[in-house]
Amino acid sequence: MRLIIRLLVIAAVTYILSQILRGVHIKSYGTAIWFALVLALLNAFLRPVLILLTLPLTLFTFGLFLFVINTLMVLLASEWIDGFKIDSFGWGLLFSLLLTFITSTLFREEDRQRREREQG
Repeated sequence: MRLIIRLLVIAAVTYILSQILRGVHIKSYGTAIWFALVLALLNAFLRPVLILLTLPLTLFTFGLFLFVINTLMVLLASEWIDGFKIDSFGWGLLFSLLLTFITSTLFREEDRQRREREQG
């Protein structure tokens, strides 16, 4: 249930950001839900491989290259979803940064409570 709520929140943030950022275009909230699902799958399976392959570059840039990987995940997901378009890498980077910041802020307390339960 928690995963479904997270996906719906990410979809809502995605839809709101698409209304604010003129370089991000989304057809409907349903499209945003599909985007959130595809992005979650990419982050679960492809992102760890990319992080491993680019580890030297990530270390050399003190982790800043992870923003590029996040942007690539967003751009790839947008390519696979009809009705969702990002105009350029720059818009993708801005969208990715805002999406990460907003969702991290929204889920911060829940994540803290989950970590405390897991630690005992």
